[in-house]
Amino acid sequence: MTLRELNILNFKNIAEAHLAFSPKLNCLIGNNGMGKTNVLDAIYYLSFCKSYVPQGDAAVINHDAEFAMLQGRYIRRDVQEDITVSVQRGKRKVVKRGGKEYQRLSQHIGLLPVVMISPLDWDLIRGTGEERRKLMDQIISQNNTEYLNALIRYSKCIEQRNSMIRNEVRDPLLYETVESQAAQAAHLISRERERWIKEFTPVFMRFYAAVAGDNEPVSLHYNSHLLTESMTNLFAKHRQRDFAIGYTTHGVHRDDIDLLLHGHSMRKTGSQGQCKTYTIALRLAQFEFLKAGNATTPILLLDDIFDRLDSQRVENIINIVSTSDFGQIFITDTNRGHIDQIVRNMGSDFRMIHVKDGECSIIETDNP
Repeated sequence: MTLRELNILNFKNIAEAHLAFSPKLNCLIGNNGMGKTNVLDAIYYLSFCKSYVPQGDAAVINHDAEFAMLQGRYIRRDVQEDITVSVQRGKRKVVKRGGKEYQRLSQHIGLLPVVMISPLDWDLIRGTGEERRKLMDQIISQNNTEYLNALIRYSKCIEQRNSMIRNEVRDPLLYETVESQAAQAAHLISRERERWIKEFTPVFMRFYAAVAGDNEPVSLHYNSHLLTESMTNLFAKHRQRDFAIGYTTHGVHRDDIDLLLHGHSMRKTGSQGQCKTYTIALRLAQFEFLKAGNATTPILLLDDIFDRLDSQRVENIINIVSTSDFGQIFITDTNRGHIDQIVRNMGSDFRMIHVKDGECSIIETDNP
C-alpha cells in the first residue's frame, strides 16, 4: 500500500500543504518544532481517525481556524482509495471513503495499516499499563474485527457498571445482566491477547537482537487477571470492594505486558539507549505482524528515531529498514547525514521535503 498524495488544511501548525510522495522513501528534513512530525501525524490520523498524540480532536485544528481537513489518495491492492477526514469545532468528526461517510469509525480501522515509531513510544516503558494495552489492542484490532467489536462491547459494559456503582445501584440482578455481557467479551479479548503475545514475542526478540546484538536477552509476558480466574468470578468476588472504591477494579481493562531485559523489568534496569531500542523493536515487530496478517504492506513512519542511540545501533536500524521487506517509508530527522545514508542503502526512488514553520517544500535532488 502506498500514499500517493496528501492534502492538509489547518492541521496543527500546517495551514495548507499539497504533497505528492515517492512510493518508496520520503524524507522530511528541518529543525525541531517546524512541523515534520505533524505531517506524519496527519498520515496516522487518516488511518486511525485520531492523532498519535493523546489529545482531543479539537486540538489538531490550527489555532486560527474553525476546522481541519485531511485528504489522502492511496493505492491499496492496485485499487485507488480516497479518504477524507474533517474535524470542526463543536461538531463530530466525519470520515469518508470514496466520498461516502462511514456509519461507524470502527469500519475504517485496519483498511490503511500504518506503524509509527516516535519518541512518544517511551511511554510504552515508562507509562502505565494503559499504554501497553493500547499497543495490544491497536495491533490485534487491525487484523481482527471480532476482537475490535468485543473491545467496544466490553468498554460499554464497564462504563455501565461503573455508572451503576457511582449511582449506588445495589440490585444484584442488574449487575449480573451487565456482567454476563462483559464476561463474554472479556473471554474473547483475553484469549486473543494471550494467543497474540505468543506469536508476537519471537518476532520482537529477533528485531531487538538485530539492533542491539545477542548479548541483551529480552522477553514479553502477558499479565492478566483472567489467566487464573473467570471474569464472572472476578466480578462477584470483588463487587463489594468495587462499591467501596467506586469503579471496577478487575478485568481485561487492567491487563498489562511485562517488558523484560535479562529477566528483569525494562522500566527499572534499561538505559535510555536500551529503552529506545526496545520500543523500536516493538514497532518493527508490529510492522511484520500486521504485514503477515493483513496481506497489505503497512506504511512505516519513522519520527526522529536515531536520538539517544549509539552509532552501531543507528547503522543496524538503517540496514533493517533499507531492505525490501518494507514498503513505503516516511522518515523525519534534523540530521541530513542519516537521511543520506538511508538513501544510499536503499538505492531506490525517494523524495526529500523541507519543513519550516509549517510550510513544506520539495528539495530538488538527483533522484534515480
